[in-house]
Amino acid sequence: MTTRRELLRWAAQTATATLLAGHGGAAAAQNQAHPTTARGGLPLLDLQQRFVDLRFGMFVHFSMATFQDREWGDPTSPPKLFHPTALDTDQWAAAAQSANMTWACLTTRHHDGFCIWPTKTAAASVGQTSHSTDVVRAYVDSFRKVGLRVGLYYSILSLRDDIRHFNVTPAKIELIKDQLTELFTRYGEIDILITDGWDAPWSRITYEEVPFLEIYGHVKSLQPNCLLCDLNASQYPAGGLYYSDVKAFEQNAGQKVPEGSDVPALSCVTLTDGWFWKRQDVNRNLKPVTTVVDEWLQPLNRRHCNLILNAPPTREGRLSPNVVSRLEEMGKAWTHPGPMAKLREHVVITTRNLATAKPIHASSYPDTVGPDEANDGDFRSSWYLDEGQSSGWLGVDLTKQESFNVISLVEPVGRKDYPESRIRSYRFQHWNGTSWITLTGGETPAPTTIHRIPRVSSQKIRLLLESSKEMPHIAEIGAYDEPD
Repeated sequence: MTTRRELLRWAAQTATATLLAGHGGAAAAQNQAHPTTARGGLPLLDLQQRFVDLRFGMFVHFSMATFQDREWGDPTSPPKLFHPTALDTDQWAAAAQSANMTWACLTTRHHDGFCIWPTKTAAASVGQTSHSTDVVRAYVDSFRKVGLRVGLYYSILSLRDDIRHFNVTPAKIELIKDQLTELFTRYGEIDILITDGWDAPWSRITYEEVPFLEIYGHVKSLQPNCLLCDLNASQYPAGGLYYSDVKAFEQNAGQKVPEGSDVPALSCVTLTDGWFWKRQDVNRNLKPVTTVVDEWLQPLNRRHCNLILNAPPTREGRLSPNVVSRLEEMGKAWTHPGPMAKLREHVVITTRNLATAKPIHASSYPDTVGPDEANDGDFRSSWYLDEGQSSGWLGVDLTKQESFNVISLVEPVGRKDYPESRIRSYRFQHWNGTSWITLTGGETPAPTTIHRIPRVSSQKIRLLLESSKEMPHIAEIGAYDEPD
């Protein structure tokens, strides 16, 4: 059995090896077909590998909602209501260690908008309380002290600051950026930022209202080695990294990691019934060890997925005895086995799909089905060939010359009666003014196929495909202009 000392030594060796690889492999990275390194940072693939190798972490939901027996804090509550009487982040870290966890993530700002660090912005925070406790500082110090890596959670939605759908202004975007600047300049190296309340069906704040690429670039400019994971990007196909360096699956919302998944991912779930501690949690049954270890942790780890288990502190600021005991039991049932299998490289989508809602035509128009279902932004709808046809095409008019360097094809594999790809071969082409030029193609694509190509400028693109057996469906095609 691996001891904690051996595990920490392995983690340190892994970090050192990654750092050396980042220096030694810099020239090779520049020769790749597309950039994989944020400016001044390590190769993205190395950072993703380091993250999934952590395998098991602690999610810590602790904010205004803790003091109200709610899942979302009341945005009208006075800051003084947040008053942990015996904050003990050392206890949190010790409990995480006892479960053989290797990292954690703390909710710095939840949906109500209360900040649990003393922000210099005008937002409500612990700085406006009598105790002025910087919970973020206490957390990062405690976890780093025992060799655990740290992540932060930050909600884009803020009810206190009225950052919501149709109500986003440039000043509110600057507030978000100013708060992220504080978090990424005051507290040392952050491994991952988990964002929430963004492009979600329940918040409806789009990636255009609060511009994803601008926020993503801002975080990377402050800490190039920090991964960004948006919890709500799971509504996009499971096989692609849309608006996230690491794919998120929220088990409490029924999101499951597909068998054979090879994208770097995290799956978050609660030890208690909800995300924030409630008074009745002291006497409630917690998730069984066998469920966490045998049904979640071990199977997910085989899918390049890191499990993050939420353990909510009480109003005192400590983990309750039943939570501490359950984490200790997990540590006896599971030992960190070391690195995961090697990841393959994936393109990360950070920009809008240039093909969405543009004029689209097709080789066939089955009854009640139009080609617009392949570029409507809805991955649940799809276009398909007419009955009896074995080949066909889709063509998109971008309406003006557009530059793009990423194209995508999503097939609805995994839906009922559609267990595997039905495409035998495919080609993407663009119109250069006189003829169609092939960009890329292949045989039997993955359910979500994303290609980075040399940047081209064109007004028209088309997809040609041949079926393998049954009628193939196309859920979505895309063209993106990703930063170099």
